Amino acid sequence: MKIGIADTMFARADMGGLAVKTIAEHNPKIKVERYTVPGIKDLPVAAKKLIEERHCDIVLAFGMAGKMPIDQQCAHEASLGIIAVQLLTNKHVLGVFVHEIEAKDDAELKEIMRDRTIKHSLNAISLIARPDSLTQNVGKAKRQGSDDAGYFALD
Repeated sequence: MKIGIADTMFARADMGGLAVKTIAEHNPKIKVERYTVPGIKDLPVAAKKLIEERHCDIVLAFGMAGKMPIDQQCAHEASLGIIAVQLLTNKHVLGVFVHEIEAKDDAELKEIMRDRTIKHSLNAISLIARPDSLTQNVGKAKRQGSDDAGYFALD
């Protein structure tokens, strides 16, 4: 089993490094391949290369969008590219994007980045090592990067 880590130079923290550490701590048998690119719009190609050339089973694509409208547009375009990669390769690429506008200050931004990175890294492990394990959380409004939303029982 192999997880690809695609990350960018434009981020205010090393989310890829934290992902590598999290994966190693939770399942040391999983190999990790890392591919770093300049910016968020480069992530789709990085993810595709990790799948096709480095034979990763799943990819985590870490990106950070700044506060300006153009940054949000670039994140959206990168997200569309990631969806295309998933469809072309039939492999999951978990887009782990953090937007500076999500946080009121740097301390909150740091916590969002940390929480989202760890939770998505654990999700990636589950998707390749125990794919049925995520089913237990269906309808539980689990979030990465903030508190869970709570859920409604439909029985």
